[in-house]
Amino acid sequence: MLQIRLAIVGCGGMGHRHLFGLNELRRAGWDHFQLVGACDPVRANAESLADQAAEYFGDRPTVVGDLDELAALGVEAVDVTTTPRSHHTIAAEALTRGWHTMLEKPMGLTVRACNIIRRAAREAGRVLSVAENYRRDPVNRLARALLDAGAIGTPRLLIHHSVDGGDQMLISVWRHQKDQSGVLIDVGVHYADIMEYLLGEIEQVYAQTRLHEPIRKNPAASGGTSTANPAGVYGRWQKEMPATFTATAEDAAYATVLFKQGLVGQYIEDHAGHGQRLWARQIYGSAGSMSLPVDRTGASISLQLEGQAELRSTALLDLVPDFRLDAVTASLFGGERLAEYGFSFAETDRKLLAVEYADFAGAIRGQHSPEVDAEQGARSVAISYALLESGVLGRPVTVAEVLDEKVGGYQRPIDEGMGLV
Repeated sequence: MLQIRLAIVGCGGMGHRHLFGLNELRRAGWDHFQLVGACDPVRANAESLADQAAEYFGDRPTVVGDLDELAALGVEAVDVTTTPRSHHTIAAEALTRGWHTMLEKPMGLTVRACNIIRRAAREAGRVLSVAENYRRDPVNRLARALLDAGAIGTPRLLIHHSVDGGDQMLISVWRHQKDQSGVLIDVGVHYADIMEYLLGEIEQVYAQTRLHEPIRKNPAASGGTSTANPAGVYGRWQKEMPATFTATAEDAAYATVLFKQGLVGQYIEDHAGHGQRLWARQIYGSAGSMSLPVDRTGASISLQLEGQAELRSTALLDLVPDFRLDAVTASLFGGERLAEYGFSFAETDRKLLAVEYADFAGAIRGQHSPEVDAEQGARSVAISYALLESGVLGRPVTVAEVLDEKVGGYQRPIDEGMGLV
């Protein structure tokens, strides 16, 4: 089968992580893509990615600065890993040019930006896949299978709590700027997607939001170690960022979440927590409960049924005898029936990115639809903004009214800044 001619657009930290994932996919024997282009207006970033690709694949992709230059390379697909503010312009242009597009999350900086991409994908008739990785974690695949099998009965309550961060920079400065993304969007879309993956559509949220830490610190600027450097790829850029800076995006949300199927969620996403870190993703049902581990750690689910001992690890597989991971995931993680795994974060990260690439290739070849398409990608952004819109309005907000742009006061200044109003 012919390889798909691919370019990576955006060659910073996330672009390099995607390259690692592409290499991991090839190492596992799935040779779907030929990387022909490394595109970034910052030439040093593109050269760095191209050099690394040459080490991996033997062939060095051509370094270019914009999409016009990519067109001469016979590109069939692009992987957009730029910062979110440019997602809608790059994705819409790529789709219009006839290129299948994989887009890092969040799909767009605002819901209006997402809707521009949705329309472009429909009109172009090309694949638009959102690179969401939490749901692809084998442990979360097992959690979904257990829920679908009724292992804890009918779900009634979700508790999703994440508290940590203090006053430290999360990876980069832009993740703390309202007009660039903000942590409740950048991280929140992960949580929105996994909640809907496990439990179905969210209909309404009622939230309080806060900006607790208006001044953030970057220890890497003074030779220290960053508290957030996923896969170890961001250090060289973090050294060049300011030691302290002003944050403009809210860093905490406390909400009640209502799902279409009737269950209620209690949701805390607090990136300014000091002291003891808190993590909980627990689902209570009519027959039992399950507690899920932190994503991408490989730890086991804990399942508790009324009057029975706790079930963990391989004992969970007895409840879902038909559970199987897809062939690509199984080859990457070492088995089709996994309840846990023991890879480092960097290894897990590149394996999950490899799964994203495999899904993208299958969608391009017409084997299936992309797992996270434009509609689901837009929903995750809408859910995350529904929290912020609710915080501004002081009332419950439905996901539908945010997705339909009937509620958007929080986002309006961002849209104005991008020329979308």
